[in-house]
Amino acid sequence: MHNYFSSAFKLGILGGGQLGKMMLYDTRKYDIQTYVVDPNPEAPCKIACNHFEKGDLMDFDTVVNFGRKVDLLTFEIETVNVEALEQLEKEGKKVFPSAETLRKIQDKGVQKEFYKANDIPTAQFVKYETKAELTEAIIRKERQFPFVWKSTTGGYDGKGVRVIKEQEDLIPVEEVPCIVEEMIRFKNELAVIVARSVSGEVKTYPVVEMEFHPEANQVEYVICPARIEAKVAQKAREVATKVSRTFEHVGLLAVELFQTQDDEILVNEVAPRPHNSGHYSIEASFTNQFEQHLRAILDLPLGNTDSKVGGVMVNLVGDENHEGNVYYQNIEKIMQMDGVTPHIYGKKQTRPFRKMGHVTIVNKDLSEARKIAEKVKNEIKVISRD
Repeated sequence: MHNYFSSAFKLGILGGGQLGKMMLYDTRKYDIQTYVVDPNPEAPCKIACNHFEKGDLMDFDTVVNFGRKVDLLTFEIETVNVEALEQLEKEGKKVFPSAETLRKIQDKGVQKEFYKANDIPTAQFVKYETKAELTEAIIRKERQFPFVWKSTTGGYDGKGVRVIKEQEDLIPVEEVPCIVEEMIRFKNELAVIVARSVSGEVKTYPVVEMEFHPEANQVEYVICPARIEAKVAQKAREVATKVSRTFEHVGLLAVELFQTQDDEILVNEVAPRPHNSGHYSIEASFTNQFEQHLRAILDLPLGNTDSKVGGVMVNLVGDENHEGNVYYQNIEKIMQMDGVTPHIYGKKQTRPFRKMGHVTIVNKDLSEARKIAEKVKNEIKVISRD
């Protein structure tokens, strides 16, 4: 057994955003030494790791040199240089999730083809190398409206994804390789977080339900447990487990799913890291997702994934009319409410729809938690006072 605790062992994290910052709460709990690299000199992780450096995550040399300083490397964002991870693995460095796993996930076209090849249920899709190719397919009537357009790389938080209802909607679409999916008429968007350790121990978290903001294409509420029938929840966990087994990832895999009108479960996409849909677990679960990620990559026994209590999470995103130094209006009002815990990520500048924090509401009664979540959402505002 490796001695990770209060020792010379060094854990490296590529990316210094809020996911890394929340992971560091748990490295602190276990006294594990941490190194973090991020392009932003004021990244949220800076205050909580042992060693912080500024660097470009897509730069080969930066990632290789950083990786050589640590004993084990993980990441909190997918946009990192995979060739660098492959080089480190060649040198005998441990990288979890592996470069191979990341390579299959980083490009959405590759990810979708992987599902198809492995009989994992997913929406019908076609890959187009250019916008012109897609436009031509529409002219030739091979492609009907409406459909979902996704850039194959670099999309997150609703960026790189658009619903195309008519020709006009294509005008702002970027000139990049893309996939086009048929529109799924779904009852629910669900997610399951699967943890898989180095030794292959696997556990799934309860199914969560995501309620979306109609304009921003961002999640407004994450509700755990999802308000769905037990047999649908069971199927969702089974599909997520199959996805995990097929990717053979190590660490966390967040599997986003659609529940169709006839209760089929389709895989939308995955993220090989802690995820927005698991933030509720900090307050509501026996083992939060960040601790679980650490347990998995360090090959420690996985923790209990059950919830202690019902949880609803609200994302705090920048108000659409504000940009500049952030101010959290009415934060003390929401803190008076029962079971409410705000998490502020440490980004000093707000801009429209930027993820600035989240709030968890816990309650024995889920519908009560959901009502309080709505009050939180209406009360707190992420603005600037410049």
